[in-house]
Amino acid sequence: MSDQAVRASHEQTLANAKVRLAGIAGGLVHPDTPSGDFGLIGLAVMGQNLILNGADHGFTVVAFNRTVSKVDDFLANEAKGKSIVGAHSIQDLCAKLKSPRRIMLLVKAGQAVDDFIDALLPFLSQGDIIIDGGNSHFPDSNRRTETLAAKGIRFVGAGVSGGEEGARTGPSIMPGGNEEAWPYIKDIFQNIAAKSDGEPCCEWVGDQGSGHFVKMVHNGIEYGDMQLICEAYDIMKRGLGLSNKEIGDVFTEWNKGVLDSFLIEITRDIMYYNDPADGKPLLDKILDSAGQKGTGKWTAINALDLGMPVTLIGEAVFSRCLSALKGERGRAAETLQGPQIPPYTGDKKAFIDDLEQALYASKIISYAQGFMLLREAAKEYKWKLAMPEIALMWRGGCIIRSVFLKDITKAFRSNPSLENLLFDDFFNKAIHNAQPGWRRSIIRGIELGIATPCFSTALAFFDGYRSKVLPANLLQAQRDYFGAHTFRVLPEHASETLKEGADIHVNWTGRGGNVSASTYLA
Repeated sequence: MSDQAVRASHEQTLANAKVRLAGIAGGLVHPDTPSGDFGLIGLAVMGQNLILNGADHGFTVVAFNRTVSKVDDFLANEAKGKSIVGAHSIQDLCAKLKSPRRIMLLVKAGQAVDDFIDALLPFLSQGDIIIDGGNSHFPDSNRRTETLAAKGIRFVGAGVSGGEEGARTGPSIMPGGNEEAWPYIKDIFQNIAAKSDGEPCCEWVGDQGSGHFVKMVHNGIEYGDMQLICEAYDIMKRGLGLSNKEIGDVFTEWNKGVLDSFLIEITRDIMYYNDPADGKPLLDKILDSAGQKGTGKWTAINALDLGMPVTLIGEAVFSRCLSALKGERGRAAETLQGPQIPPYTGDKKAFIDDLEQALYASKIISYAQGFMLLREAAKEYKWKLAMPEIALMWRGGCIIRSVFLKDITKAFRSNPSLENLLFDDFFNKAIHNAQPGWRRSIIRGIELGIATPCFSTALAFFDGYRSKVLPANLLQAQRDYFGAHTFRVLPEHASETLKEGADIHVNWTGRGGNVSASTYLA
C-alpha cells in the first residue's frame, strides 16, 4: 500500500472514530459494536430456553429481564460459554443489537406487553421489529400491529408452542402481523423451530393478529385433546376397574397407531409414575380441580362471535369449570344418585378397542371444528390463512403434535379449498369406520353414569352435521310466535304469501299485530 493510501486509511479510521465517540458521548451509540442478532426480554423458563436454542443455532442473542440480577445469574450459569450477551437496561439491549433490531418479548400477556413496547420505543429506529411471543389475545395484536406501523416499527405477534422442552429443542412458531418483518426474522425462526420431515414448523401466518389467533385455536384444540384423553382414562379407571399401570399399557399401545401423539405419550408416562416417597401412583394424589389460563375460553367465545359450532372445545372449557367446583361436587355426590358401577365382566380388549375408536373419531371432529373456525376467521377478518401450512406448523414442536396432523396436512395440500376435513376421503373413511365403537363407548358411559362431555358432543355434532334436516324450523316458528322474529320458507314451499327469501311474520294467535322484529343471523 502506498504512503498516500496509508494516510487516507488512517484519516478515514480517525474520522470514523470521532463520529463514533461523538455518538457514545451523546448516548446514541453503545461503546461496544452491536453484535446481537436478536434480543429477548423475559428470562422465565420459555425465554431462557429459546435463547439457548438460538445460541445453539449460531445466533448471538442479547438477553434482558426486568429483574436485572436474573440476567447475571443466567450468564454465569446456563448461558456460560455461549454466544449470549447480557443487557442491564432497555437502552443497553437496543444498543447491542444489529439493525434492524429484532426484539422478542416473552412476558405475561396484557399490560406488561404494552409497557415493554412503550419502554422500547425511545431507543428504536424506523424498521425495527418487536415480536410478542407470549399468549396474547389476537385483538391486542391487531391493535399493536396498526399502532406500531404508524410509528415505523414492524410488529409481529408470534404464537409459540412446545413448552419447556419445545423451546429448548425446537418449538412450533406461528408468526403473523406486519409482513415486512418476515424476511428479517424468517431465518432465525425457521432455524430454531422444530422440523417435521425436514420442513420447519414455522411459516408466515398472515396479517395483524392472525399468528396469535392460530395459536389460540391451537390451544383450544389442546384443551379438547386433553379432555378427550381424560374421559378415556376415566372410563378405563372407573368403568373397567383398570390400574394405573394397566391404563399406561393401553396408552403405550395407542401411541403406536393412529393416536400416536405427544399428549398420549406424556399420559402414558404419568400413568407409570409413582411417588418416590411411598411407591404409589402420584396421579391418584393430585386434586381433581383443573386450572386454565384463558386461551381455550377465548377460542370458545370467538367461535360464538363468528357463529361457528366449535362444540368440543367449548365442552372442554366447561369441563374444567365443572372440575373447579370441587366442594360443591362433593356435596352433590352425597345427595344425587346415579347408576352403581359394577365390576366389569365383559371382553375388556373389545371395550378398549371401542374406546380407541371413540377417541380417534372425537379427535377428528375437534380438528374439523378448529379448522372450520380458522376458515371463518379468514373470511371475517380478511386474512389469507394457508391451512396446509398451519397443519404443518402443528406437526412438530407443539403440544398437539401428532402423526394425525400429517394426514391433515396431506388433506389440505391435496385440496387447499377443502370445505371440511370430514369431506376428505381419508377422514371420511376413518370416522365411518370408527362409528360403531364410538357409539358403543358413549352408551356404556351413559349406562355407568360416567360423564363423557367431549365424546358426546363430538358425536352430537357429527350427527347434526350429517343431517339434511334439523328441527330448527320449529325453533324459528317458536321465535316468531313469541317475539315476531320472523322466519323463511323452504324454496319448494314458496307461494304468493310465503315468498322465498323473505323474512315472514305470521299472526299465530289472531290476537297479535303484523309488525315484526328485526332479523339477524349469527
